[in-house]
Amino acid sequence: MNTFHLNLAALRAAIVDLDGTMVDTLGDFTVALHRTLDALGLPRVPRDTIGRMVGKGSEHLIRTVLAHVDAPPALYSQAWDAYQRHYLQINGQHADVYPGVVDGLTALRARGFKLACLTNKPTAFALPLLQAKGLDGFFDAVFGGDAFARKKPDPMPLLKTCEHLGMLPTQTLMVGDSSNDAQAARAAGCPVLLVTYGYNHGEPIRAVDADGFLDSLAELPALLA
Repeated sequence: MNTFHLNLAALRAAIVDLDGTMVDTLGDFTVALHRTLDALGLPRVPRDTIGRMVGKGSEHLIRTVLAHVDAPPALYSQAWDAYQRHYLQINGQHADVYPGVVDGLTALRARGFKLACLTNKPTAFALPLLQAKGLDGFFDAVFGGDAFARKKPDPMPLLKTCEHLGMLPTQTLMVGDSSNDAQAARAAGCPVLLVTYGYNHGEPIRAVDADGFLDSLAELPALLA
């Protein structure tokens, strides 16, 4: 049974992560990275390994993949250009919305919550993905990893997003899938719930300091009733 330790009555908004929280994008990451590595004449990285690298932004992902295949760091610029091109070509084609996401977002909206999507994914990738999956209409704002000077787990993106929504951090629930989301929320002063099915760098999600865990965003209606 999941347990929760947060003041539900104070909540007026939610910030929701994208990859691993709303959409399973590991297929997109894998295809785009494999095409990039093929173009550079580098060996492919297994899908499961890629899953443990996701979460700190696409730039970090590229650097981590290059290091994993022992490629010289000087290849980064070429790899990054190729990755952006390939990712935009297939964005959303190998990704699926997790069960319960639409129900959860609908419930939050029905309760008058302001919603923002905050992801470390570049904005140019995030917006088309949300549109392709029919999720963009739920959000008052969408901020990618390039929207602010720093990315999660730094608290700055959450604080800036709360400010944009006109909410205090204590009024704003963070919903994510990794320690990045939890650390950013703790530092910003936002309550945080983590889904149990995301990526989290291959580490056990229930070992992360959070206010509770969700097996599905569809659990939110009962939680907030």
